[in-house]
Amino acid sequence: MSVGWPLPHRMPSLDMVQQQISAQAFVRILTLVVWLAWAQFTACVLVEVKAAVSGVGLPSRVPGAGPSQLLARQLIAAVLLVTATAASFTPGLTGGQHVENTARPTVAAAQQLPGQQQAETVAEAMQKQAAAQAHHALEEQGGTEAGATKFYRIQPPEGRHHDSLWEVAERHLGDGRRYHEIYQLNKDRVQPDGSKLSEASLIRPGWIMEMPADAHGGDLVEMPAPVVEAPKGLQRQIAEYAKSGDHAQPAQQGVGARPGADAAGGSGPQQQAPPVQTPAPQQTPRGAASETAISSSSESGFGLSEALIGAPLLAAGVLGALGRRRRMALWQSAMTAVAGRRGMEPPVPSGADADVHDALLVGADPEAVRFLDQALRGLSAELDAANRPLPVVYAAWFTATDLHLQLAQPSGQPPAPWQQGSDPTLWRLERTAAPAQVRDLAEIAAPYPGLVSLGTLDGARLLLNLEAAPGLVSLSGPGEARAAVLSSVAAELATNGWSDRMTVTVVGFGAELGALAPTRLRHLDSVGVLLEDLGAEIQRRRAALGAAGHDSVLTGRTGPASQHTRWAPHLVMIADTPTEAEATALAELTAGAGKLGIGCLVGVDGTAQHLGAAWDLEISAEGRLAAPLLGLELTAQLLPAAVHQAVVRLFASADTMSGPDGDDPAPAPHAFLVDITEQGRPAVYARLVGPYEIIGLEAPDDERSALLHEALALLLLHREGVHPLVLASAMWPRGVTDEVREALIGRLREWLGTDEDGSPRLRTDANGRLTLARSVVSDLDVLRSLHYEATEGRGTRRASVRERLLTDALNLVRGPLLADRAEGRYGWLGHEIIDTQLPLLVADVALALCAHHREQGRPRKAIEALRTALASSPADERLWNELLRATHDTEDEDALRALVAELTARSGPRGLPPRTVAPHHTSPSIDGAPN
Repeated sequence: MSVGWPLPHRMPSLDMVQQQISAQAFVRILTLVVWLAWAQFTACVLVEVKAAVSGVGLPSRVPGAGPSQLLARQLIAAVLLVTATAASFTPGLTGGQHVENTARPTVAAAQQLPGQQQAETVAEAMQKQAAAQAHHALEEQGGTEAGATKFYRIQPPEGRHHDSLWEVAERHLGDGRRYHEIYQLNKDRVQPDGSKLSEASLIRPGWIMEMPADAHGGDLVEMPAPVVEAPKGLQRQIAEYAKSGDHAQPAQQGVGARPGADAAGGSGPQQQAPPVQTPAPQQTPRGAASETAISSSSESGFGLSEALIGAPLLAAGVLGALGRRRRMALWQSAMTAVAGRRGMEPPVPSGADADVHDALLVGADPEAVRFLDQALRGLSAELDAANRPLPVVYAAWFTATDLHLQLAQPSGQPPAPWQQGSDPTLWRLERTAAPAQVRDLAEIAAPYPGLVSLGTLDGARLLLNLEAAPGLVSLSGPGEARAAVLSSVAAELATNGWSDRMTVTVVGFGAELGALAPTRLRHLDSVGVLLEDLGAEIQRRRAALGAAGHDSVLTGRTGPASQHTRWAPHLVMIADTPTEAEATALAELTAGAGKLGIGCLVGVDGTAQHLGAAWDLEISAEGRLAAPLLGLELTAQLLPAAVHQAVVRLFASADTMSGPDGDDPAPAPHAFLVDITEQGRPAVYARLVGPYEIIGLEAPDDERSALLHEALALLLLHREGVHPLVLASAMWPRGVTDEVREALIGRLREWLGTDEDGSPRLRTDANGRLTLARSVVSDLDVLRSLHYEATEGRGTRRASVRERLLTDALNLVRGPLLADRAEGRYGWLGHEIIDTQLPLLVADVALALCAHHREQGRPRKAIEALRTALASSPADERLWNELLRATHDTEDEDALRALVAELTARSGPRGLPPRTVAPHHTSPSIDGAPN
């Protein structure tokens, strides 16, 4: 029955209100109620559809529509389960079909990389054993016919729905997470179309899958016992496929074998990338196989932090930040010192701090960081040159051989040298392929600064792009493990080398982490304060994007970095579960915040369903990081509390180098001073300041000479001792076995020989670190000792002794440290601060000698000493200031004017430094007026 429009066609009058209600009027009133109820239900459906499609936060509440909205929610959920949308939430990428802004399928698909090696791990072996036990139990119960094996044929797509191993496991094994068992039974076996299964996410219609013994369901086929329902053609294909089921073959491939390779050494048609390298007896790739390094350290009893050894990107970032902090402290100490006590050493860590520092040195992989940074900036440069936008990247897999980017949706062919992966949403770059230098990559804005390491799977490291998350990311699990994940994420984001400007906000934890990166990391006490700041920032970012004509920060990030500081990301980490009101506010603020460059990781107690998180992560007490709905499970990257505290103490110790209240600190108690008298002549003398020379030792064999010289140089620069693993990681940055490391130490000990008393010159201290005897000395040791004696020892009592000591010290300077070192070696010097220490020490010697000569009325000798030091430290403003004073003492105005012209030319458009101008504002060479 049609009732038509329920409202009157004209405004009601007072007479109409006073009239008796007729049957027709009553029907119209009921019709109006129905119309309102239908409108309310329609609004509920629209709200639930929007929330389901976006996958972000909780759906908005329709006023007064509790039961109606619940019914609408159930209706939408039922529709999703029976349509193609449900397929997009499975862990496999199928057929290249993706839904934009859907986080779950993308991250899940990132777990299955093209060409990624699925090694025979302990977990996989346990899965196979469990499947065999289940099969045996079924046979004993008569559940299956003896000798019968179950098979399943991948079904063709229906509309947008494609079959996946996850769904097959869910239907026939009762748990979608058991898709790994199906994959292990069928990987690298030739399918009826001639191709092979190399990735769990890449299956084709018509392929045949052998199933675990406990599989059940009506569409399975058992062979060799035929069933009527199976077509003869399928029976024949299954029979042929069953003949290739030699499951012992993968286990017999041996160390470093390539899955998918045939007997002749070729690769299958689906082989798109080199496999993750398994440690060979001669070499252990660092970072990609960190588990081996951990095992090695444990077996050797060294007791270093496995968390840092297995986190090469995090360790490299923290170590680089620590080096910058120490260099800055050295310069501040030098610039604020007024006399003597300069050139001091940074404090050497001890105990647990020393172990953590060694673990940083062993675990750090700066080459991996450099490649990752250049690869991402190079991609941005190529896309910008082609006038193409940056694609949205949800995750990246980083291995020893290549880098894979997981895109939110297909974005066409990637620019060279990048390659299309086996799926339209995967872009791949081999580590041997250098990015095209379209322009200086240092000037290119970092395109994906929000990538951060979460953990590893079979040697591949997953980096999740927190900035691209379409809403909140939750992290549940035990409090201690959850805190270790949050600390790791915060520390890596604050120190990583593939980002430019960034704001990292930690809420409710990690106030002390600000020492790692004071300009990047800030701490807030509560979520309430965060909500106020975040709301205002989101409004500013939206306004700025609109004014610039960008739809997201990605479209504003291509091009020079200096033009895009407004699009720097803001990443938030919250330690404690927000209240329901705070969670609702956070969900609303962060809905779509990925386009604004804002990401939020929230630690939760229990499940915290009220968060409405877009991505859910769960950490176990054993350190396994999982996202059950995403099919993601990793060995988590952690920064445990003890390691966290030791790292913070390392940064705090650097700040003590400037001394209390700005005073010059006393020489470090560990400083190695040698006997500079004739009686203290060393048995072995190495000249490091300039070309490398060794006096007192026979030259080793040619093939071993370079390695032994480099190892000796490392030990000479660390008189406090060097951990054997640190020595090995310095000599072989890509890793090495225990046997090779011990062989090097043995050859080095044999080469250095023994002292007159028979004691070896290469020793092992109580902590297991390698140290040199006092009879092995370098010119750097002598330089420090001469400077100390001149400024703190005998030279303070007699001017002639001070002059001789300082002159001898300056004569030791023959050039930069290890001036003739071979290219490609001594990469460990990048972790050292000697590049700052040595110029400062030389400058301190020259300044002390200059002061002495000026006191003695010899300004030209003072100038000679300063010029010698400027060759090693041309940027030291103190040397230029003293050079101006010494030149002024000669009363040679032409020389003074020439010096000022030289100094002005070196300063460039910035002009003379204020400290240089201030002491000489009356000098004729500064302002042109007579003195």
